[in-house]
Amino acid sequence: MSAALEPGWLAVLNDEFEKDYMKSLKAFLQEEKQKGHNVYPKGADIFNALNTTPFDKVKIVILGQDPYHGIGQAHGLSFSVQKGVAIPPSLKNIYKELETDIDGFKTPNHGHLINWAEQGVLLLNATLTVRASEAGSHQNRGWEIFTDEIIKSLSDKKEHIVFLLWGKYAQQKASIIDQKKHYVLTAAHPSPFSAYNGFFGSKHFSKANQLLVQNNLTPIDWKLQA
Repeated sequence: MSAALEPGWLAVLNDEFEKDYMKSLKAFLQEEKQKGHNVYPKGADIFNALNTTPFDKVKIVILGQDPYHGIGQAHGLSFSVQKGVAIPPSLKNIYKELETDIDGFKTPNHGHLINWAEQGVLLLNATLTVRASEAGSHQNRGWEIFTDEIIKSLSDKKEHIVFLLWGKYAQQKASIIDQKKHYVLTAAHPSPFSAYNGFFGSKHFSKANQLLVQNNLTPIDWKLQA
């Protein structure tokens, strides 16, 4: 599973692939395939977040819970979908907030967030795979142990990262982040069910950039090209 991992991440996470939980997870994924289940994202995209945002480049972390479970949606970056795929409701609300928070931001006609990832925004889901049409179907199989290790590694080995934790699930991860070295911004989840409870108006994107600039880091250009 680790063969194609970005070298910086591989150096940090290599030992995880030899642990029992990861072996069990690998066996579970193979079993899913043998049973004929469609699993998203495709194998080559499971570690897309890590491979697109190298360990040494991480400035901001946006934590999601599960990959999207519809056909053609998930491609390994939280909240993101490939061009040509309908923009999911939570991402539409992220764009709405960006329009009020970032001068000149205009909602694009797609939901592909790779431009953010390439600038140092780690778009990480807590669970990295899902069975088609079954939200949460791969939770508690081991992925959360692995992604917690990702968060802990960033917390331990780096400084001045901005963690954007939206919703109660993501906010639980604050306990494994050293907030003396890093910044944690919390808000409601951008889902249509909760966005009006504090996600809208949170101004997390401009606040994150202010924190980066404060630490002599280049801010993120949140604008997305068509």
